[in-house]
Amino acid sequence: MPEAAVSKLQSDALALEAAADQAIAACGGDAREAVKALLIANEFLEREMEERVSRGYIRGVKHGRFNTYSG
Repeated sequence: MPEAAVSKLQSDALALEAAADQAIAACGGDAREAVKALLIANEFLEREMEERVSRGYIRGVKHGRFNTYSG
């Protein structure tokens, strides 16, 4: 693996560790509470995304001039 890719992976891992530490610290040092808070946040984001997806898209209605064959 190229050195730049290894450096990027290490940088990403450090950022992830820092984010995990911040989440735990925000919950008073309780990792279980941090997991629960993150699950709630994820559920909120999933619901928000579902609300933003149009009903036509969900049903598969295609609009516009690029109605391509999908199999």
